[in-house]
Amino acid sequence: MARTFDINIDCGESFGNWQMGADEALMPHITTANLACGFHAGDPMTMVKTVRLAKQHGVAVGAHPGLADLQGFGRRTMSLSPDEVYADTLYQVGALSAVLKAHDMELHHVKPHGALYSMLSVSEALGEAFVRAMIEICPRPMIYYPAPVENHAVTRIAAKMGIDVVPELYFDLSYDDDGGLVLKRANEGADLADTKSRLARFLEHGEVLSINDKPVAMAARSICLHGDGPNAVDLARTIRDGLTAANFVLEPLMPAPTLSGKAA
Repeated sequence: MARTFDINIDCGESFGNWQMGADEALMPHITTANLACGFHAGDPMTMVKTVRLAKQHGVAVGAHPGLADLQGFGRRTMSLSPDEVYADTLYQVGALSAVLKAHDMELHHVKPHGALYSMLSVSEALGEAFVRAMIEICPRPMIYYPAPVENHAVTRIAAKMGIDVVPELYFDLSYDDDGGLVLKRANEGADLADTKSRLARFLEHGEVLSINDKPVAMAARSICLHGDGPNAVDLARTIRDGLTAANFVLEPLMPAPTLSGKAA
């Protein structure tokens, strides 16, 4: 059986007249899209436009919910209760689900954005609320999260509840010695020659090099790209070409058919 791999991008993050990312140029090179739902970025018109663009290119669409922080792009931590996280997740994912239904598409997955991701990584109470909302609104819940997924509270909870957890790898960010992402305030792009080397190392040895040149074991089923990077399209081509040359079939991942915690 052919090996498959997934390439996803964060997209639909424009707002009104303010344009963010190279969504149209990237869609031919990816398999899955994480679409902003209006809290950290995005708006109804952008959501509809991006869903139509994804459908045109055969790209699966997942929700990318964030914090209600347009000015800070959802990257500033907020004090939220579990009930608020639950309600905010239902609200955002529900909006995208309605747009997808209107275009005869099904929600593929959910991936939290920015500071919400960080909060869910450390708080079991918030992670449980997020997972509960996912189960109640997603037809076949999948959650995308940076590898190694065992490092995060929300993904440990999701796995225990039978949700398919998809580990992601990043090539426009660096890793620390424990496998954590080294986040930047601005996306400076990626060195393409270095990306080829890092991808080859991952495919051959199942590891990445940290910022201190320490090998870190890493398992992943998807590679995430940030569409706002200055060379995001070239990066997407580089990764797609590398995976194809390694005999991977590039296509959206199939979610688990049955889940505990949700009726089959």
